[in-house]
This record gives sequence, structure tokens and C-alpha cells, in this order.
Amino acid sequence: MDTLTNPAPHNKRASRNTSKNKKGEKRYKVSFWKTAVKQKYLYLMSVPFVIWVFVFSYFPLWGWTMAFQDYKPARSFSEQKWVGFKHFMELFQDERFYLVLRNTLAMSGLGIIFGFAVPILFAVLLNELKGMMFKRFVQTVSYLPHFVSWVVVAGIVTKMLSIDGGIVNDVLMGLHLIDEPIQFMAKGSWFWYIVTASDLWKETGWNTIIYLAAITGIDQEQYEAARVDGASRIRQIWHITLPGIRSTIAVLFIMSIGHLISIGFEKQFLLGNSLVTDYSEVLDLYALNYGLNMGRFSYGTAIGIFNSVVSIILLFTANGLFKKFTKESIM
Repeated sequence: MDTLTNPAPHNKRASRNTSKNKKGEKRYKVSFWKTAVKQKYLYLMSVPFVIWVFVFSYFPLWGWTMAFQDYKPARSFSEQKWVGFKHFMELFQDERFYLVLRNTLAMSGLGIIFGFAVPILFAVLLNELKGMMFKRFVQTVSYLPHFVSWVVVAGIVTKMLSIDGGIVNDVLMGLHLIDEPIQFMAKGSWFWYIVTASDLWKETGWNTIIYLAAITGIDQEQYEAARVDGASRIRQIWHITLPGIRSTIAVLFIMSIGHLISIGFEKQFLLGNSLVTDYSEVLDLYALNYGLNMGRFSYGTAIGIFNSVVSIILLFTANGLFKKFTKESIM
């Protein structure tokens, strides 16, 4: 009876909550615009980058319409013939596609296992070096290969693994481990590991920069307290260094999973040859060979859409799993 005859208190509380929400929204808007005005130069500096992202990342998405057409370059957009998911059905019915997908996943998996773990280990070891001059020298030498183009790297690797004067064969024969030179670049089953090792040599030093920056942000008092308690350097690494860069490791690992099937084609294109095609061709190279080079623009676009959609799904899946189990995420 009280609630029926005297509903005023409930209505007053509801109106108060509504007014508080409105005041909070107004304050947020005012504070946002105040911050925007104070940091106007920062916003102006970011405008060119926003335009760049829009022009080169979002505007080209209009080209995805080609995947649903029998695209002919000589025709206007209104004259194109729409075919729905025809090219996607051809893609999933092509046996070559699954062979290429296998190669892509294999090289991506090896790249994540070794290309992700080795930079962390290298960064921790660099951090443990006491001689500052030697530490800087090692770090500089290690990340210099990052600035060498893949054309040069492919030439170096091919020369080192060749049967005619290749240093690898010469060393193996000098140690009497083999009786005759091995044709490394002609063995398809070895190609994945050659690409992984080449990428590891080229990018390890560069990838350690982020981890070293994260390590320098760890409070040094934690190490001092651990030393007072008698902790060895291994214990300090395990209980202080690695937990201190855990969030950085999680974010970079999630992003690397998002690029699991989008690994580019430069390494495979430059290091591959006709003898190892069944092991060297990846999705991006498949799109180039069976799409653009053959004038099948719609088919090539369908491959690109498959790449992008799967990458987005992998990114959100990995982010969701990490957020659930480790409380770390990128969004």
C-alpha cells in the first residue's frame, strides 16, 4: 500500500540519478574540449597521419568490390558484372590454395616460435651485460641487418649455402661431417627453416629494442631487494625481469598472431626457385602469381579478403583468450 499510495521517493531518486548522469556527461564533454584546446598542437600534428591512414588503409577497401565481380579494367564500375561469391568458391576448391596455406602456416608458426622467443632471450642477456661499451657495440651490430634489404640478404644467404664456394658447405666438409656439398637451396623440405633462420638473423636485434625499453622501465629497487635476499641472477630474471615485461610480451604476441597468415612474400620470392615452389609459395605470392600476373584481378582480391578476414578473427580470438586468462589485452 505504501508503494502504491506514495511513489514520490522512488521518482525523486530516479530523477536525481538522471540529473547526475546528465551533469557527468556535460562535465566529460567540457573536460574533453578543454583538453583538446590545450593540446591543439598535438592534434594538429596527428592530422597528417590520420589522413595517411585513411588514404592508404581505408580508402582502398573500396577495391574489395572487385572480389564480387568479373572485373574488367576497361569497363566502368557500373558496367562490371556481379557474380557474388564465385571467386571465393573457386578459391576454396583449388588444391593449390591448401598447399599454399600449409606453407604459410608452417613458416608463420616457425617465425612465432623462434622469431618471438629469441628476441626476448637476447634482450634479457643484453640487459645482464655489465660493460656499457660492449653492450652498445653488441646491440648496434645486432640490429644493423634490419636496415639491409631482403634483396641483399637473399643474395648473401644463397651464396653462403651454395655448393660452389659456399661457406656452410666448406665448413661442414672441413669438419668431415659431410662427404660432398649439399644443395640446400634445392631441397624443399629445408626451405622453411632457411627462411626462418634468415629472418631471425635479420630482425632479432631490431625486435629486442622494444623489450630492452620495457626492461629499463622496471624499478631497480626490486633488483636491489632481491640481491639483499640472496637471489641469484637467474632468480632475478625469472621473478623480476620477465614479469616486468609480461604486458609487453603479451601485446606483441597478440599482434604477431594477427599476422599469422599475412607474412608478405619478399623472403619467399627472393629465396625460392622452381625446385622448391611447393614449399616456398605463400598466400601473398599465390595472389600475385595466380591473380595479378594472370589478369585475374577479382580472384587476387578474393585471396586478399580471405587474408584480412582471417587475420582479424585471429587477432580478436587471441586478444579474447589473453584477456580471459592473463588479464592482458590490446583493446
